[in-house]
Amino acid sequence: MSDILERVTGQQDFFKKILSKVPGFKGYIERGDRRMSDKLLRDKIANEFGTLSQRVSSLQRDLVNQGDLASVGQLEAAEIKLRQFIDRIRTASYGYAPLFDAIKIKEQELDQVYQYDYALLELSDEVRSAIDNVETSIGTEGLDAAIRHLTNVSQQCVDAFNKRTEVMKGIAS
Repeated sequence: MSDILERVTGQQDFFKKILSKVPGFKGYIERGDRRMSDKLLRDKIANEFGTLSQRVSSLQRDLVNQGDLASVGQLEAAEIKLRQFIDRIRTASYGYAPLFDAIKIKEQELDQVYQYDYALLELSDEVRSAIDNVETSIGTEGLDAAIRHLTNVSQQCVDAFNKRTEVMKGIAS
């Protein structure tokens, strides 16, 4: 996976990409809708990753049924990171909206926030692919490598959210 920062600094219209991925998302622009838009976006991200987390749990059950307890333990590390990411997304304060209301955000700063939001959404595709790889690797020698890759991608999700939080703090100061 390319570096998250590289994605964030790319020259694409991330706002349009966010709009295309989240049905009903329209409000970041309008001051009165910011709180609802933030909730809608975070719910969309958390729900997508919740579905992916359930797939990992299902794979763990399959491995238990096959008696591969060592792989279950390794897969748990990825599952924990995904749950950590989901919990952070779901419990992030609604401070984003009041933050936007309280200060004048420059268009460049807002674009940076949109880019992080899109990067969070885009990570679901990478996690899905990594889970697919684990699923097809069950029973092969490549299972350990597939699980390590899923764990790394799951950690990148947590890291991406942490970087977004840093951007939000920088805007507020």
